[in-house]
Amino acid sequence: MLEKIIKELENNSNEKKAKASYKFLKAFPGGYGEGDEFLGLTVPIQRKIAKKYKNLPLEDVEKLLQSKYHEHRLTALFILILNYKNKKEEVINIYLRNLDRVNNWDLVDSSAPYLLGPYLENKDKSILYELAKSDNLWKQRVAIITTFYFIKKNDFKDALKISELLLNHKHDLIHKAVGWMLREIGKRDKKVEEEFLKKYYKKMPRTMLRYAIEKFPEEERQKILKGIW
Repeated sequence: MLEKIIKELENNSNEKKAKASYKFLKAFPGGYGEGDEFLGLTVPIQRKIAKKYKNLPLEDVEKLLQSKYHEHRLTALFILILNYKNKKEEVINIYLRNLDRVNNWDLVDSSAPYLLGPYLENKDKSILYELAKSDNLWKQRVAIITTFYFIKKNDFKDALKISELLLNHKHDLIHKAVGWMLREIGKRDKKVEEEFLKKYYKKMPRTMLRYAIEKFPEEERQKILKGIW
C-alpha cells in the first residue's frame, strides 16, 4: 500500500510547480528549506490522496514522513490528522518521534494545531516550552503555532508566555508566527492583545509588530509603529 501512495503522488507531480516550490519554500542553498526536494503537487491534491489512503498502516505513514520529498511528508501529516481521533497516542508518538521531518513552515502550520493542540488540551504543556527554548527553528515554530488551537478556545495564556520567550528571536519566520498568534488573540479579545503589546511593542521585532496590529484601526497602527501609543 505504501508503494501505491508513493506511485500516486509521483503520477501527480508537476515539474513546473516543483521548481516554484524550491523558491517559495526557500530550498535553495542558504535558504531555511535548504536540501528539500519537491514533486510539485498542489495541497488540494495531497489532501485528496491522504483521504484516499487514510487507512495506510501507521508504520508506513511514518516511513512516508521520513521521505526526502516535501509532498510525501505533508501527505503523511494529513494522514496522521485523519487518524488522530481514533489513534491519538500512536499518532502523537509518530509525530513527536519525527518532528525533525516537520521542517518547513507549511508542514508546521498544517500539523501542529491539529495534532499537538488537541492532544495537549487539559494536559501539561511543558513540551511546548521545551520546544520554544530549543535551538531549532521549526520546533520553536511548532511551539507557538500549536497554541492556535488554544487561542480558538479563548485560552491565551500559553500563547502569551511562549510569545514572551520568542520576543528576541532572530528569524522572521518566528516573528511572523508570533505576530500572527497575537493578532488571533486580538480578534477574540483585543484588550488582552493590547495589554501584551503595551508592555513589549517598543522592543518587538518590526515584522512581529506589524503582523500583530494588522487589524487595528489605521490611526492606532501608525501611533504604535511610531512608538507614541
